[in-house]
Parts: sequence; structure tokens; C-alpha cells
Amino acid sequence: MLVGRARHQASALSAGLREHGAAVLEIPLIEIQRPRTYKALDEALARLHEYQWIIFTSVNGVDAFFERLDEQGINRKELRQIKIAAIGPATKKAIEGQNKQVDVVPKEYVAESVVASLRDEVDLKRVLLARARVARDVIPVELTKLGATVDVVEVYETVIPKESRRELRVALKNPKACPNIITFTSSSTARHFAALLAKNESGQVDLSRVDLSDIRFASIGPITSATLRELGLRVDIEAKQYTIPGLVAAIVADQHA
Repeated sequence: MLVGRARHQASALSAGLREHGAAVLEIPLIEIQRPRTYKALDEALARLHEYQWIIFTSVNGVDAFFERLDEQGINRKELRQIKIAAIGPATKKAIEGQNKQVDVVPKEYVAESVVASLRDEVDLKRVLLARARVARDVIPVELTKLGATVDVVEVYETVIPKESRRELRVALKNPKACPNIITFTSSSTARHFAALLAKNESGQVDLSRVDLSDIRFASIGPITSATLRELGLRVDIEAKQYTIPGLVAAIVADQHA
């Protein structure tokens, strides 16, 4: 199986798969970098007292936000009066690791569910959304409709690891090394996978250049699945719970079906 998470995050998924006897090949499809500019984030940090909510949509966002908060020498007590929403349990755990309480975790771990969870909480409130440079706009658009003032700040960006291009192509062309399942844990991993392979003029993966017919594609949830389909790729396995343990469980169930 191929795990394409960033190197510093691959261990949890890889370990979960190995516990069930899988041979895991790790080839990172994303790399986490600092944002190109901290201007918007620094401006928001300088006026934290104006916010009633902060929303985090990933562990990477949590780590980057608190790292910059400390770099700017801002006392964490400035966050005491701000409520915090986390998109899912892993993000919640990361926030709690920063000794901060999480007030809201939605029932489903997608942007739409975050909006639903905050529907009665944000009217006339100021909300800070800390996220990646490229992300869906569901949360800011829908919360604005509900009467919130939403400031979106870039706290990190994901880029394609160039060194993975050759490693990925070699693995896919080698019958002995070719994975039978490739895991996708975000839309970014799906897009970067496509970018690392040959494309045709429409932007879709050119399947004539690489044989993916015997490989099953495993998605962490419906948003990632939609991205895979947009790229012309199949979705053979989709997690019912949109988490790393949920993805492992879906893969194990598929293998025993």
C-alpha cells in the first residue's frame, strides 16, 4: 500500500495499516511549508481581542498558528475569551496539546458540518479561520451568510515534493514494488498525485501513460473522493468516518470483503 501523507504525518496511517499486515510504501504527495507571507496572520494576532471564535480545519493549521503566536511573543492568555472550533478529533487533540479547550467539534468532519455546528453561534460575531493557502471556501462563505464577519488567514501552504516524482513513477512501473492500494487523506494529496503523473491537455491524469487499472484508490472522505473523480480517478474505498482510523478500517474491511 502507498501512503502519501507528508513525511512528518505518515506514521499514524502507516502504523495502522501495518498492524493489519500491510506492506507500506511511503511516498509523500504533499509537503508542508510556511506561508509566503505572515502579514494577514500577524495582523489578526495583533487584535485577537476582537474575535469571538477561531476555527481550525487541520492539525497543520493548529501547529502553524501556535508556532507563529509564540514567535510573535503573544501571551496565550489572549485566547482565554475566544471559543475554538476544530474540524475533527485529530485537530481537537492538537489544540488540546497546546493546552487550549475546544468548544465545538462537528458530527461529521467536513467544512459543511462545521458551519452547521456554528449556525446559532456566529451572528454578529467575528471569526478567525486559520487554514492552508489553498482551501475550499465553504466555511467563510456560509458563515458570512449567517451574519458572521470572517477573517481568513493563511497559516501554511502545501506544495508538491519534487523528489517524489521519480520515486512514484518507479514504484508504479515496477511490478514488484507497485502498490495495490493508494491512500488519499486530503484533496491536496489527490491533486498532487495527479500532478506528479503525466497529464493530458484537459488536466486529467493520462491513463495511457501509466497503468493504474490494478490499483485501488482509498479516500478519507467525500470531499477527497470528489476531487479524485474530478481528476478522472476512481474511488474504490471511502472511509465512513473521515479520520485516519476510519480510513484504516475501510481498507481492512475492503480487503476482507
